[in-house]
Amino acid sequence: MLKAYLVLKKDLLQEYKTRYALNAIFLFAIVTLTAVSFSIGTFSAGPEILSSLLWIILFFSSMSGLSHIFVREEETHTADTLKLVTNSASIFFGKLLFNIILLFSVELLVVPLFIAVMNFSIQNFSVFILSLFFGSFGLAGGGTIVAAIIAKSSAKGALFTVLAFPILLPVIVSGISATKKAAISMEISSASAELQALFAFAVVITTAGMLLFDFIWNE
Repeated sequence: MLKAYLVLKKDLLQEYKTRYALNAIFLFAIVTLTAVSFSIGTFSAGPEILSSLLWIILFFSSMSGLSHIFVREEETHTADTLKLVTNSASIFFGKLLFNIILLFSVELLVVPLFIAVMNFSIQNFSVFILSLFFGSFGLAGGGTIVAAIIAKSSAKGALFTVLAFPILLPVIVSGISATKKAAISMEISSASAELQALFAFAVVITTAGMLLFDFIWNE
């Protein structure tokens, strides 16, 4: 765990200096949110539409920055050095934790803005927060392993979203459903199936990523 922390610390320091991934995700989210709000205008969208728009913004915003975690290693030619100084498990968990922190940081700004701008009324904040929490783990887990796969490709940006979408589709569908129920019902039990699905997916994708990463990283 110490080596994973050191990998995380290295990435946090690099991101603090460049702010590439954070700016990419945040600016994409703000531009998309602005475009959506102007498109809808005075039209009163229902919980189904607003829930879908929120998760679409979160998904495509995260896709604009999560791949950078491994692409940066290839572009700066530090991947081989990283292989020498630590094991693949520490690298995977360090990168995963960085992506989780990155997503949470963006959501702290984007989600309140979305609620305010779109006049999105949430009835059950417990369900809403849990859906974002488990969904972020799923997005970060899937995004991390896909980023490792496409890091050596010449068409990194295009491939990342294309490969990530079918893998992360269960997160989007369950997140939309859970958010919709959080907006219309006060009962946490109404979204229990969706929350369980989000939690299960996060565990499965993280476990699968951990098992496969060694083969991908050392390919």
